[in-house]
Amino acid sequence: MVFLTISNLIRARGPDEFWRKRRIFRLAAHFIGRRRNCYSVAVRNVHRALVYATKARKLKKQDMKDLWNTRISAACEQHNITAFTLKEGLDRSNIMLDRKSLSDVASWEPKTFECLAAIAKQKLQLDGFIDTVDKKHPTGVNLNLKDVMLDAWLKEKK
Repeated sequence: MVFLTISNLIRARGPDEFWRKRRIFRLAAHFIGRRRNCYSVAVRNVHRALVYATKARKLKKQDMKDLWNTRISAACEQHNITAFTLKEGLDRSNIMLDRKSLSDVASWEPKTFECLAAIAKQKLQLDGFIDTVDKKHPTGVNLNLKDVMLDAWLKEKK
């Protein structure tokens, strides 16, 4: 197509405005009343909803982290060990598990978590580490590494 004048190259404003409004109305489709049908009201509410959605993405990550920490600390209390001691013992034993993995193990595989807690506790005893972070004495069973059968493995890793 050949344009003889520059004014023919300029687009009309109508279609752009239609699609801009269409985008807002599509985002406001689940709202009720004028928040859905009136453009000036819909714009404000859609922008506010997008701000909440942006904040909620960060809050979701924080909530999941808090949930994982709660699960780990509850499982640690059952085995008479603190979460800090568990993490420190696993790090020194070269068992690199993140919060999510530890949380899953704590909630779905309690025997495996008991073994991990025994490994961490024994490794810290071999290294002479004293936990001064938590002064509480939780109610739980003392872990016996003889039941877990990992004595030789820990001494080898030292």
